[in-house]
Amino acid sequence: MADISAIFFILLIIGVAFPAMLSAWWLLFPKLIQRAQTRVEKSLGATFWLGLIVVIALIIPITILMALPIGPAKSLAWILLGASLAYSSIGSAGIAAHLGERMRQTSNNYSPFNAFIRGAVILELAAFFPLIGWLFVWIPLLITSFGATAFALLNWMPRVKVNTETGTHVNTLKAEGV
Repeated sequence: MADISAIFFILLIIGVAFPAMLSAWWLLFPKLIQRAQTRVEKSLGATFWLGLIVVIALIIPITILMALPIGPAKSLAWILLGASLAYSSIGSAGIAAHLGERMRQTSNNYSPFNAFIRGAVILELAAFFPLIGWLFVWIPLLITSFGATAFALLNWMPRVKVNTETGTHVNTLKAEGV
């Protein structure tokens, strides 16, 4: 019975900690999260494919280091894995901000922080759903979050398309935080 209680409380703590961690990123680095959010909104496909490249580039050294029979190499692999997941949480905060912004568009009753928290909880609960969430939500969102983080840290924003006939911008980016 104690094992079941321990597992339940560990899952409960993780369930509360994930939105809190994303909120901390959102509050500490608003411009970085805004850039990740903009990338997710404007170029989801490119963000996913860059994320896949980043994930492959991280999996190779982690796998090699884990396979080595040397203790410090395995420790370095675990440190690299933890740092990689921390790195991807910036992109996850951008995805949660995107979900929160979509919620604010449907209902104006939410403050920006309230919508962000709701987006983070929705992201977490969707990924927690057995099998469907694990395979079709969590894995693509994890890959996309790596890409969003890479784009945000490199400060690569989507191109603004100009209509040649009228000279106006077709895809305008938000002026604040970009």
